[in-house]
Amino acid sequence: MNRATQLQQLREDSLWDMVVIGGGATGLGIAVDAASRGYKVLLVEQFDFGKGTSSRSTKLVHGGVRYLEHGNIKLVKEALRERGWLLKNAPHLTSVQPFVIPVKRFWQKWYYGLGLRLYDLLSGKLSLGQTKLLSAKETMALLPALDAKKVKGGILYYDGQFDDSRLCIDLASTAVLHGATLINYCKVTGLVKEKKKIVAVKVKLHNSEEELEIRTKSVLNATGVFTDHILRMDDPAAEQMVDPSQGIHLVVNKIHFPGTHALMIPKTDDKRVLFAVPWHNKVVIGTTDTPVDEITEEPLVLEEEVDYILEHINRYIEPSIDRSSILSVFAGLRPLVRSKEGTSTALLSRDHTIVVSVSGLVTITGGKWTTYRKMAQDAVDNAVFISKQDKRLCITKNLPIGDPIATRQKKENMVKEQPAFDQLLHPDFEYKWVDVVYAVQHEMAITVEDVLARRTRILFLDAKAAMDCMDIVINLMRETLGESEDWASDQRAKFLDLAEGYL
Repeated sequence: MNRATQLQQLREDSLWDMVVIGGGATGLGIAVDAASRGYKVLLVEQFDFGKGTSSRSTKLVHGGVRYLEHGNIKLVKEALRERGWLLKNAPHLTSVQPFVIPVKRFWQKWYYGLGLRLYDLLSGKLSLGQTKLLSAKETMALLPALDAKKVKGGILYYDGQFDDSRLCIDLASTAVLHGATLINYCKVTGLVKEKKKIVAVKVKLHNSEEELEIRTKSVLNATGVFTDHILRMDDPAAEQMVDPSQGIHLVVNKIHFPGTHALMIPKTDDKRVLFAVPWHNKVVIGTTDTPVDEITEEPLVLEEEVDYILEHINRYIEPSIDRSSILSVFAGLRPLVRSKEGTSTALLSRDHTIVVSVSGLVTITGGKWTTYRKMAQDAVDNAVFISKQDKRLCITKNLPIGDPIATRQKKENMVKEQPAFDQLLHPDFEYKWVDVVYAVQHEMAITVEDVLARRTRILFLDAKAAMDCMDIVINLMRETLGESEDWASDQRAKFLDLAEGYL
C-alpha cells in the first residue's frame, strides 16, 4: 500500500464504479466489500485513515449489552454475529476479553446475570464464553482494584477487544489487495451533476492547489460526523441528519487496575455504561456522552468529562485514581442519527441509517465499529441498485483482513538490511524504528501524528512518551520521505501542539 502508486492509479483511471468519501471504519469497510466483489473502487479521505471517530473507540468488539435492556434484540443479535466474524477474520488484531460486573446488592447479580445469559444465547455458535455468577471473594480475585467493602458479588461474561486504528490500516491494505485505490489527505471539494444525477467528484490533494475531477457511476458518503457537510454539498437545503455526541477516554497504568479482566459498570448517573479495559499493557477507562454543536477534526476534552469519569470509577475502586495518574486522554465524536427534540444522545439508537438522495448519493451513518461489515454490505448493495450496476454477491463474512505474516516478513527483511531499524522507539513500548519506516513506505503515513497516533498507538497510550520519541520519528520520516529541515520543524511544532491536548 504505497501512496505514490495509489496516486498514480488515481490519475490514470478515467471512470470508477464507486467513489467512497470517508476513510474511517465504514468507508474502509465499503472499499473492502466493493473491491472484493470486483467493482472498481476509489476511496478518498480528507485527513488520515481512521483520524476521527474510528481511532477513538473503547476498543471493544461487542454486541451491546445495554441494548438488551432497551429490548433491541435484533440489533444485539446482529452485532454478536458480526463480533464473531470479525474475531475470526482479524485474529491478529482482536481477542476475547473477560468482563466482570460487580454488584452492590444481591438482586442485581440475578438481574444482570439473566440478561447476560440471554446475551450468550443470542450469540449462538459464535459465543466467546459462558456467563458465570460470582461470589464477592471470586469477584475480588478477578478485579483486585475494587473496593472490597462495596462488593457483594459479580457476573463474569465475555466480549471482544481490538485495536481500532490498526484495523483501519489493515482494512485499507485489504481493499488495495483486492484492487481498490485509496488516497488519504484528499479532500472532496464538489460534486458534478448531469441531469440532476452525480457523475463526478472534485477533489484536492494534500499540499496542492490542483483540483481533479473523478468520473464515477456512484458515490457513497461515509463521512461519519461530517455526513451533513457532504449532504449539503449535494443539496444546500438538506435537513440535518447527524447529532454528534462526544465521548472521552482516560488511559492509566495497570498498577491502578491490575489483572486481565475488564470492569463493566452497567449504569452511571446519566444511564451510561462505564468500562475499564486492559489494552496494550495500559487500562482504558470511559466513556462520556456529551452533545456538541461544533464538529472539529481534533475534538477537545472537557474538564467536566474528566471529572465525570474519575468520579464514577472511584465509586468502585480503591485506592482512587486522580488526574496525576492519567497518561493520556482522548476525545471522539459519535455520528448519532438525529432524533426528536429533547432526546438524550445517550439514548439514541446506535443502529445505522442509509439515505439515498435524488442525485443518487448514498449516505450511510450511525452504527458502531462492531457492525462496520454489515453497514458496508448494505451501503454497497444500495449503491449497486441505485446506479444499475451488475449485482455481485458480498464475500466479506469469511474474508481475512490484513496479512500479518507478510508484514512481519517485510519488517524482518528491512531490519536485516538496516540493523539500526531494530531499535526501540521508546523503552516502555515494543514499537521499533522499522515500524516507522514501514508505516511511511507501506501504510501511507505522511505526518508524525499518523505514525505516533494511528500506525503505532503511543500517543493514545502515553502522551508524554509520544513526545519523548517524537524526534526519532521525525528524523526517520524525513529521511524516508526525502523531506527538508523546514518540514521537520513544522511537524515538531504541530505534534507538540496536538500532544498537549492528550495530557
